[in-house]
Amino acid sequence: MSENIHLVCSRCQDLGRIPELSLKENPRCGKCQTPLLTGQVVDLTSQTFTSFISKNDLPVVVNFWVSWCGHCRNFDPVFADAAAQLQYQARMARVESEEEPTLIRQFAVKGMPTHIIFRAGREVARQSGVMPLPAFMSWLQEYL
Repeated sequence: MSENIHLVCSRCQDLGRIPELSLKENPRCGKCQTPLLTGQVVDLTSQTFTSFISKNDLPVVVNFWVSWCGHCRNFDPVFADAAAQLQYQARMARVESEEEPTLIRQFAVKGMPTHIIFRAGREVARQSGVMPLPAFMSWLQEYL
């Protein structure tokens, strides 16, 4: 018998329970039927942040970025590639810093981009700056 994994729907924020052995079978939200694990980055806001990072059983990697930052824009494809590669191991999300200053203050984010890994709503690791995909994946694997 497999354990259930709790996943928050990125569209409607409903909490679903998925058998762990079914994670790779494209599970869908029971409420809105949106795929739960798409391998894509989820945009978070102040309204969705706490629920998303605390109720997902998979680790959540959050990229704090700002739209006018060249380094942040250059890192977007790296973060998207990591999201696709880690589709069944972690949820990848981002927060646009100018739109969510409360979250920036709450997590004392100083530089952009900053990446924070959360497990059960708690920060377990933090890294600032841009890095190539192999280095980013290596850093992530230490904590996933």
